[in-house]
Amino acid sequence: MTWVALSLAGGLGAWLRFTTDTHIRRRYHGPVPIGTLTINLLGSFLLALLTGILISHPSTPLKAIVGTGLLGGFTTFSTATVELVNLAEAEEPWAAVMLGGAMIIGGLIVGAVGLLIGMHL
Repeated sequence: MTWVALSLAGGLGAWLRFTTDTHIRRRYHGPVPIGTLTINLLGSFLLALLTGILISHPSTPLKAIVGTGLLGGFTTFSTATVELVNLAEAEEPWAAVMLGGAMIIGGLIVGAVGLLIGMHL
């Protein structure tokens, strides 16, 4: 039964990613794909938050369904990689560096914050 919930959560996560990215793209038209950056930073925070919570309250089904399914479907490493390559090929090297740096450094920062918060819930 867990695999059914995991599959549905993955589909929901992918739909949330698509909806969020579409909403952001309508409002922002710069060279840096802010939608993907926002999605991946939010996903990093939420996965770290979940991890922090599960340290003191272990729950394998919750970890699989929410962590792997929902947040795995929501975040997108492959799209971020393609967008980095596209920026580099479009001769937007600073935009590529900004995006890559923001995802790596920002992901570490929001992940650490999420983990700390989750461990204290």
